Amino acid sequence: MILRKVRNHPRTTREDLVNDLKVAGTTVTKKTIGNTLHHNGLKSCSARKVPLLKKAHVQARLKLANEHLNDSESNWEKVLWSDETKIELFVINSTAYDPQNTVPTVKHGGGNILLWGCFSAKGTGQLHRINGKMDGAMYRKILSDNLLPSHDNDPKHTAKATKEWLKVKCLAQGHGGSKCHRQVC
Repeated sequence: MILRKVRNHPRTTREDLVNDLKVAGTTVTKKTIGNTLHHNGLKSCSARKVPLLKKAHVQARLKLANEHLNDSESNWEKVLWSDETKIELFVINSTAYDPQNTVPTVKHGGGNILLWGCFSAKGTGQLHRINGKMDGAMYRKILSDNLLPSHDNDPKHTAKATKEWLKVKCLAQGHGGSKCHRQVC
């Protein structure tokens, strides 16, 4: 029963198992539970924290995917994706990010290395380390310094007219760079 419960519900605690067994009429200690799990190749660990996706986030992502489901390959070659991320060192467990092993959380824990990067069909772009708390001004500076240089050296991408078009388009849409960077034509 212990092994079945832990395999089906990996976030089950030893205390949960003690209580379940007590209800079933068996009294055991947390130590006994831990030994049983260890002898069967299982170990205890803390649930990995992942970004919290609210229902609206999931719906927005699905909407974007459905809107572009039939886009041509040549259209996708014009897209440059970017985001920032927190980097952890020494992550060993490849199953750590399985949803049943995670606890949703919000961003901005303390003492992390934050990076901004981008990629397209042509490959990865520049990587930028974010120092301090990112605000709108810092984000625009990161985009200004890194976005266009990352979108390969094709003359149509680096032409002065293209750079000006991107600048005007972003400002006209009121994004200041926050959304227009996702699709660079």
